[in-house]
Amino acid sequence: MKFKHALNEMKKGAKIKLPTWGGYWYWDSEKETIIMHTKDGEELDIRETQRVEYTMLNVASEDWMIADEKNCPQLGGEATFGFGDAIRLMKRGLKVARKGWNGKEQYIELASNISYQNPDGSIINCEHDAIGNQAIAFVGTSGVQMGWLASQADMIAEDWVIAE
Repeated sequence: MKFKHALNEMKKGAKIKLPTWGGYWYWDSEKETIIMHTKDGEELDIRETQRVEYTMLNVASEDWMIADEKNCPQLGGEATFGFGDAIRLMKRGLKVARKGWNGKEQYIELASNISYQNPDGSIINCEHDAIGNQAIAFVGTSGVQMGWLASQADMIAEDWVIAE
């Protein structure tokens, strides 16, 4: 939902969050402001944010949802999200995984500065002007698979989580 709708829901008593968040925001009617309840359990008046650009980018999001005991770690749930958010988080340097994957040690991450050794022993750096030098790496119990491709089920799934 867009933030305007989310703000109306907060004013009715709902807690709101973005899909990847461990915490939530809520409306404090006494102070007439939004309180940010962080993933660490701290509370901050939105007017005191030190990261104004980050906060404003969050406000501009259209992915707001009601925070509850199923989707919010601070309320006893787990933050899950879709593949688009998984890609965005990998670009920020985080590891992500499907909740439903068999191996609990499996995850994907963005690999960069990719190179390989050719048959004559030369190390080739995969610089490419049009597509760059990055790929998704699948890290599993048997090692690393470079250039992992998402299945349609992976792309549609909403059970992505941040991997430890």
